Amino acid sequence: MADWKEKLGLVHIYTGNGKGKTTAALGLALRMLGNGGKVIMIQFLKSADVYGEQKKAPECGIVVESYGLPKFVHGKPEPEDIEAAKKALKRAGEVVKSGEWDLVILDEICVALGFGMIALDEVKELIKEKAPNTELVLTGRYCPEELYELADYVTEMREIKHPYAKGVVARKGVEY
Repeated sequence: MADWKEKLGLVHIYTGNGKGKTTAALGLALRMLGNGGKVIMIQFLKSADVYGEQKKAPECGIVVESYGLPKFVHGKPEPEDIEAAKKALKRAGEVVKSGEWDLVILDEICVALGFGMIALDEVKELIKEKAPNTELVLTGRYCPEELYELADYVTEMREIKHPYAKGVVARKGVEY
């Protein structure tokens, strides 16, 4: 193990109602890759082949696994959405404990928590059981403040202004 990798093992949370949570995680992923690290992103609630990062991240060396269904979850999730989130959580647990990855990103896991699709206690356990030199990032709105205690970095993206307030819909290449 490279000397610098021995210093890894902290937990990051990117949350809040502002844009940029997944983008920040991907920036960290590029930095990790640039230094020779291995990166995997497990996506909760995002289906495959929709988002730009799913198409290009693998070319950079980021492994992306998407567990969401090809629809948005609004309000109360359907049973199949909950099942997909549970599959993502199971896979996330395997990945985080393995010690194989220098950086693990659990994209939109906080949204899955906020919608009650997965249990807070299971996520806490996942964090506590992660391999010692695995850097872990949790992203998404609605992060329960209880997780802040287990994190080393907590960043809240706060929306001040966004073009959707003027009726601008999500744009390919910027929002997805």
